[in-house]
Amino acid sequence: MTTRMMETYKRWPVTFESGRGARLIADDGRSFIDMVGGIAVCSVGHCHPRVVAAAMEQAQKLIHVSNLYGTKPQSELAERLFDLTGMTSFFCNSGAEAVECAIKLARRWGGEHGRRSKIVAAEGSFHGRTFGALAATGQRAKQEAFDPMLPGFVHVPFGDTSSLAAAIDDHTAAVLLEPILGETGVIVPPQGFLGEVRRLCDEAGVLLILDEIQTGLGRTGRWFACETESVTPDILCLAKALGGGFPIGACLARPEVAATFRPGDHGTTFGGNPVVCAAASATLQVIAEEGLLEQALYIESTVRNRLPQDAVRGRGALLGIEVGADAAEKLALAAFDRGVLLNVVTDSAIRLCPPLVIRDEDLGEVLNLIEEVAYAAATS
Repeated sequence: MTTRMMETYKRWPVTFESGRGARLIADDGRSFIDMVGGIAVCSVGHCHPRVVAAAMEQAQKLIHVSNLYGTKPQSELAERLFDLTGMTSFFCNSGAEAVECAIKLARRWGGEHGRRSKIVAAEGSFHGRTFGALAATGQRAKQEAFDPMLPGFVHVPFGDTSSLAAAIDDHTAAVLLEPILGETGVIVPPQGFLGEVRRLCDEAGVLLILDEIQTGLGRTGRWFACETESVTPDILCLAKALGGGFPIGACLARPEVAATFRPGDHGTTFGGNPVVCAAASATLQVIAEEGLLEQALYIESTVRNRLPQDAVRGRGALLGIEVGADAAEKLALAAFDRGVLLNVVTDSAIRLCPPLVIRDEDLGEVLNLIEEVAYAAATS
């Protein structure tokens, strides 16, 4: 691997050169089962033929044009997302950018509704590494090297509606939450939490922003995790799975909230790229037409039926697995040596977010490995 890149990642000793479905092939020929999925990106699998074909077809017609002008792929993707959500879209290149757009939109809206600017977020949350998204992130360990943080954010315990209610005041523009905390171990809030948050926001007249960058677009067995409680946010952040592996983010908002933005308030050079939007539209079609919502629930059922019930948390194909104190890294190392990629999220837990198209035999092989390395060792 090259040493000519900044060391912002602790990379594993492997270089991949191809992938299909839930399998990745290294440059030395080794095959790996990918239980990381690009961190919940490759929901339709690596190099899905329909996504590849859509991108190739568009690349032969138009690769880039300024957002001063329209393109058919961008309009078609916006229509597809409107059909799913009833919201209008701003396209960007990543999840962090989608959150930045949401923060700006919320503060623009707040400025027109009593000069509100405060945003309430959750402890343990992760919203990205750009400055606004990092300030919203509820993890001091990720922030302190870059202090001072952007002001105007407060953090309350995740799942605690009493603390959330106490934090909302006349200066609050929005509440920003993930439906499930992904980076800190796949933490699911108490049943009814999102519904109560929606009620509190409505009572206080503040916006509800949901960061579904990791949970959205089928990962939890529904198009959006908030559907579990029939909650509709005012602003919705998407990315990861949206592009089928291509870089794209989207900030969606109810039309009356989106109308707060004026030309020049926000922008992007590459966001809404025609090739990427064509790939994203194909990805949404694959998710809908190839039964991937149901497949996410099947993956969850399979995992829960095999592993100890109290060790598994999460929804669909976004699962946290407790494997014992200080055991997660050891498990990931053993798995890597046996051709399985696992993501360590805490000292004691791994996160599973594989492609939704993973084959039964591959999933079974992974579960056999976890049982053997983690649980057999714990009981021996």
